Amino acid sequence: MSVLIVEAFYGGSHKQLVDLLQEEIEGCIIHMLPAKKWHWRARTAALYFMQTIPANDNYRILFASSVLNLAELVALRPDLGKLKKVLYFHENQLVYPVQKCQERDFQYGYNQILSCLVADVVVFNSIFNMESFLSSINKFLKLIPDHQPKNLDKLIRPKCQVLYFPIRFPNVNKFLPDYTHVHFQKVSEVKGGDAYLTKGLHSQQNGAPVNLVENSDSRLESAICEAEPACCTTEQGEPHKPLTTPEEQIKPKKSEGTNPCQEKDKQLVTYNLDNILAKMDDQQRPLHIVWPHRWEHDKDPETFFKILLKLKENMLHFHVSVLGETFTDVPDIFLEARDALGSSVLHWGYLPSKDDYFHTLCMADVVVSTAKHEFFGVAMLEAVHCGCYPLCPNALVYPEIFPAEYLYSTPEQLYKRLWNFCRKPDIVRQHLYKGEMAPFSWATLRGKFRFLLTAEPREDL
Repeated sequence: MSVLIVEAFYGGSHKQLVDLLQEEIEGCIIHMLPAKKWHWRARTAALYFMQTIPANDNYRILFASSVLNLAELVALRPDLGKLKKVLYFHENQLVYPVQKCQERDFQYGYNQILSCLVADVVVFNSIFNMESFLSSINKFLKLIPDHQPKNLDKLIRPKCQVLYFPIRFPNVNKFLPDYTHVHFQKVSEVKGGDAYLTKGLHSQQNGAPVNLVENSDSRLESAICEAEPACCTTEQGEPHKPLTTPEEQIKPKKSEGTNPCQEKDKQLVTYNLDNILAKMDDQQRPLHIVWPHRWEHDKDPETFFKILLKLKENMLHFHVSVLGETFTDVPDIFLEARDALGSSVLHWGYLPSKDDYFHTLCMADVVVSTAKHEFFGVAMLEAVHCGCYPLCPNALVYPEIFPAEYLYSTPEQLYKRLWNFCRKPDIVRQHLYKGEMAPFSWATLRGKFRFLLTAEPREDL
């Protein structure tokens, strides 16, 4: 027991990382607070942990996310201040988009700067996260009316490094529908390689990196780039009939902290996707779009739903699954969009079961991000691992992770791409991802995290 992990917001990617480290690295012990009331966690978690973390001479490493005010904790607990202190940034508050400019918002970014100053190592989950934080420090501190500190970025930068968020990509072959297996088998026969059987979705049991193999069909590539809609008709023949299969409904388990409206919607629109889609051949199945993000304003659900409703108005047929966690306040657009999208919805709501979550991703064709705030994007990479074609803003962290062909610059460009995919869903169903997945896998990053959480003995411990 040598690594003390302190997580002030134990949910989402924070929970995913902490659980992975505890499982994979010997000697980790976790102290955490549930993922609720983020603002209060950032303000007061240090005081709580000061009282609840027992003294232990065996600790050598203190690993904490940047939600915690590390400066406060080590001041309150000098014994913890002697440890090697590693601060991990999932996100930074200096460039976080706020709906209202409130004076109290200054405190969150200020806390993160203080935490960096007392940490021994500061780790960011992407280059974008690190550079956006360091380059914003001086401008941020100018909000102080007078006697402003200078050049703190020069004190912090030497401690900084980038270590991508480690994803343990699962073997999802069991979730792939029958029609997908048939397609992969045909591709394998043509290409003469068994790597195509799973569209590059490799298990990491043997440390194999995930890398979806390029599709060399130039006709597909040119079709993907085709974006300008010429008219509002489709090439899918008869209109798609609404889904009315109550006997095939899955009764989801109610999850703690789920928004009541979301829970009601989930009961109405969660279907047995295998049974529904298996009844349609490749040409009949509408494009299946998935949105697997937190239900919060910084993910810009307004833009996403506006585009879907425009597609629907123009008589383009598609299915949509809206996943992701909800917290205290859910934007009104979710309830409005659920009603407006009607029978286009296949699933609506958070899936606490990882199997259900990856199953839904495997049934989808395209994964979309409209985020105004993203420093890594675990959900997008998980969806790509499951065979989805990604569409992301040409901004934030996305150009660091995804090749240019998967990026869009304006909502209009996103609409045109989806318009084309709705008309020709085979474009994305036959496409094989051209980017790299290995740099973000636990198999690749395991050694770096082990080294990070290793401390050389110190005389004062």
